[in-house]
Amino acid sequence: MIMTAIILFDGVCNLCNNSVQFILKRDTKYMFSFASLQSDAGQRLLQQHDIPKNTDSFILIENGKVYDRSTAALRICKHLKGFWKLCYLFIVIPKPIRDYMYQFIAKNRYKWFGTKTACMLPTPDLRKRFLD
Repeated sequence: MIMTAIILFDGVCNLCNNSVQFILKRDTKYMFSFASLQSDAGQRLLQQHDIPKNTDSFILIENGKVYDRSTAALRICKHLKGFWKLCYLFIVIPKPIRDYMYQFIAKNRYKWFGTKTACMLPTPDLRKRFLD
């Protein structure tokens, strides 16, 4: 199992947690590992990559480069199985426009999708994909 990219996500956000589940099901090449922004591993990665601690965006760390918001989401889609790869075509839309839409959803995510009070308990196989 070779993971080459790390996804940082908001561990209390239902939308973010559902997104992680969505990615896990479609990441057949085991490219991604995961850490919640609130975890020790997530906080270490934020510090290592000079990402502000108050970040609440989806973050992708790929080949030492940091991507956030819509760019992170689209780059992740590029590596998923099925037609999800085609979503990467939206990268041609200027980043300010993409990020405006991303921020609109992000700003309302707790209201629309709720929050978690407990983390999911991954199977032992999935557990390997989450950083401590």
